[in-house]
Amino acid sequence: MFCKTIATVSQSPRLLGLFQKRIDGDDALLDLARVRFNEMGLGAEFYAETTEELDHLLKFRPAAETPLVAHLRRGINLLEKKDLSLVIDFAERFKGRLFGFVVHDQPEISTRFDDYLSALNRLEAEYNKIQGSPYLFIEYAVGLAPSLFVHFAETMKGLQRISCCIDIGHIGLWQARTAYSKEHPGKDVCSLTTDDSSLPEVIEDVQSAVRSALDTVLSIVRVLGRLEKPLHFHLHDGHPLSITSPFGISDHLSFLDKIPVPFEYKGKRSLDPMFGPSGLSSIVSESLKHLGPEQVSFSLEIHPAQGRLPLEDASYLFDHWEEKTNAERMNHWLWVLSQNQQLVQNSLEGK
Repeated sequence: MFCKTIATVSQSPRLLGLFQKRIDGDDALLDLARVRFNEMGLGAEFYAETTEELDHLLKFRPAAETPLVAHLRRGINLLEKKDLSLVIDFAERFKGRLFGFVVHDQPEISTRFDDYLSALNRLEAEYNKIQGSPYLFIEYAVGLAPSLFVHFAETMKGLQRISCCIDIGHIGLWQARTAYSKEHPGKDVCSLTTDDSSLPEVIEDVQSAVRSALDTVLSIVRVLGRLEKPLHFHLHDGHPLSITSPFGISDHLSFLDKIPVPFEYKGKRSLDPMFGPSGLSSIVSESLKHLGPEQVSFSLEIHPAQGRLPLEDASYLFDHWEEKTNAERMNHWLWVLSQNQQLVQNSLEGK
């Protein structure tokens, strides 16, 4: 069921998956993740707020040859000295052990552009003193206009250890909201629900806005590809009408998900997400075309979905558990990651 997949291309980009619990239980869940990631040959992207937390997570890391990235605390503000020092501390402690760190971008990029760039220049100077320092990837996360984020990326072209993380779901939802609001001024597509009585009347506009997400992501890939710097990608799907997330968000979906609706649309009672397998394939192909495999890392940032999967060969990890429901939920989530990993591998192999 979980099998190791190896791309047949001569050189492959780094491929990782979200390595977290996100489901209640003890560290046996991380042991299960380690087993499944090893079976898949998948690298890991950890989430860690402190160096101590990352040290703990690294005890469960997959095989030594797989790449590792750590996503740091979402509220990190690089304009604050204490947060800047924290990021430097992470680099010093984990040099040579991780490929990169990820931090969110900040709204201040739009109001304190020069100050933010100055902070990055100070950070780069400190990183250059650390032999084996990981990259720092600034993730598109807070909803800036993509054009501003691209300008920001172009402006910091000269920084060698600092680059960007392209979260395709975040960019896609920004584009879907923008496209829908042009047709429906003052309306937010993300405020619609599947039980909204007006939805059948506007569903074509909703799906048109959703479909526009792919071209926006591809255009950003083309522009940033010209910078000839490593780019990290967070790969996940989404849809403004999605309600399946236990975290109340519309993205971080599998590329195989469909969005159920209580009426028929083009012969189906479900909607396609923003990208789907074909859109994912286009993004992977475009990234390799403009950057090359050595400059690209893909991380499947897909959150847990509803479902359970028997533990079978990994049941021994949970012999101390009386109730195995959450273990089976974790196993199902890891299986979903493996399905999406196969989609990426298919893209790499031209299938």
